[in-house]
Amino acid sequence: MSSAGPEHVTIDIFSDVMCPWCLIGYGQLSRALDQLQGEIAASIRWRPFELNPDMPPEGEEQEAHLARKYGRSAAQGAAIRGQMQALAAEAGVSLAWEGEGAAPTAMMWNTRACHKLLSFALDEAGPEVQTALKLALFRAHFNQRRNMADAQVLLEIAAQVGLHRLAARAALADAALDARVRAEQREAWDMNITGVPAMIVEGRFLIPGAQAPETYVNALRRVVERRRAAAGEALT
Repeated sequence: MSSAGPEHVTIDIFSDVMCPWCLIGYGQLSRALDQLQGEIAASIRWRPFELNPDMPPEGEEQEAHLARKYGRSAAQGAAIRGQMQALAAEAGVSLAWEGEGAAPTAMMWNTRACHKLLSFALDEAGPEVQTALKLALFRAHFNQRRNMADAQVLLEIAAQVGLHRLAARAALADAALDARVRAEQREAWDMNITGVPAMIVEGRFLIPGAQAPETYVNALRRVVERRRAAAGEALT
C-alpha cells in the first residue's frame, strides 16, 4: 500500500430487487472489499435491470412464476432455495423471512418504480445513500415480503434512509427518470448483459454473476494493476 492511501475504483452493478443472486453477489463483494481494506476502496452505484418488465401491478406468486418461466417443479424450486439460503449465509446476507408466524406467500413484483427511486437516490444523495436504499429494498422484498410495486411502501422505505418523502414521490412520477431507467437497461443489453448481477468496474471491466470473494479480490487487483500500467505508459 502506498502512503497516498487505497486505490479508488467505481463499480456499477446492474441488478434487480427481485434477484436473490444480486444480494448474494453484493455480500460477496463486500467481503472482498473488507479483505482489500487499505489497498482498494470502491464507490458502488446501482444500475437498473428489470428481470420481469412486463409483470402486472398485482404481481405473481414466486413459485408459480419460476415454474412458468423456467419449468421448475416445486421440489426443484425448494432445493434451489435451500442452496441460495446457504450461499446467502456464507455471504453475510439473508433471504429468510424475519417476521413473526408463518411467512406470507413469496411474490414477484414489477420493479420499475424501485429503479426510478434508486436513480433518484443516486442523483439526490450519492452512492452511499443509494446503496442504503438498495439494501432496504432487498430487505423489504426478501425478509419482510412487502409489496414492492406499492408506491406507499417505496416512499416509506425512502424516508427510512433519509430521502425527502415529497421529492421521492415526485421522482416516482417523473417521466424523465422513467426514460433514464429504460435507457440504462438498453445500455446493459448493448453490453450483452442478459443476467444479473453484472458488475462493471471503472466503466470497462465486466464481472458477471455472483462470484466468490476471492474472485472479486483478484479482479479488482487486476483492474488497478492495468490502470497503473496504462498511467505509466502515458508518462513515457
